[in-house]
Amino acid sequence: MDRRSFISLVAIPFVFQNLRHSRKKNSDPQATSRYIYSQAVRRSRTDGWDKLAIGPLMGHIAELFVGTPYVGGTLEGDGPEVCRIDLTGLDCVTLFENVLNISRVIKHGKSSWEDLVKEVSFTRYRRGLLKDYTSRLHYTADWIDDNVYKKVVTDITRDLGGDIYPINVHFMSENPKYYRPLTEDSSMVVRISEIEESLASTSRHLVPKDRIAEIEHLLETGDIVAIATSKEGLDYAHTGLIIRAGGQARLMHASSQKKKVILDGRVSEYVAGVRTHIGISVVRPVAVARS
Repeated sequence: MDRRSFISLVAIPFVFQNLRHSRKKNSDPQATSRYIYSQAVRRSRTDGWDKLAIGPLMGHIAELFVGTPYVGGTLEGDGPEVCRIDLTGLDCVTLFENVLNISRVIKHGKSSWEDLVKEVSFTRYRRGLLKDYTSRLHYTADWIDDNVYKKVVTDITRDLGGDIYPINVHFMSENPKYYRPLTEDSSMVVRISEIEESLASTSRHLVPKDRIAEIEHLLETGDIVAIATSKEGLDYAHTGLIIRAGGQARLMHASSQKKKVILDGRVSEYVAGVRTHIGISVVRPVAVARS
């Protein structure tokens, strides 16, 4: 390896460490996000991550975001629904969403920002079509259903010994005040209610919290974990990624308590530590063919 290649290799983690707090420096999140993305793609090729299966690749990409500030609401904004991507601040959903889609772009052998927007749009919206706010897959159960259908992920929860988990969601339609587009257009509330009713006719599988430790050895790096909740009107309260480290299935997630992306302990321990968490559903990314 020549000196220039070595310096660029060492510099990439340093770049991520400094960009994690870019919001505090009044920088442009969009420009910074584009740069973070370009460096992640570059790093994947420099280190040969692009040759790995998508799960291990997702693990490497996810580790680049450790320490990124927890920021909610980055998908919202003025005007009609657009596909917003902000890598300078992540919540539990945008962490796994961006890691998954950056990895999908890399596995397709592509690299442009437009390629990332295309992949995010495909997974974020129902059947991959951005129409309006209601076409976004707001409920995690809806996201799983749609992305299983699109062959982005496969739901392995039943194979892990999961029990049937009926879906009963109605939080959004009953609390439109928390969602600006719903307060501005009542017809969208009706549409959201229809989506909720449709989800009520479906079910997922769930590994109860007291059995998660028994199946942890079956979890792989890159698996997406949805943590179900007992809270009325909701399906899942949190999401994260599995990172196998030290022989353990650890949970990487954007923590609202720690205010940043962290690599936590065993997923079973994390779920057991929250009273309202009742179990997990697990989906595994599907192999991506090079375009």
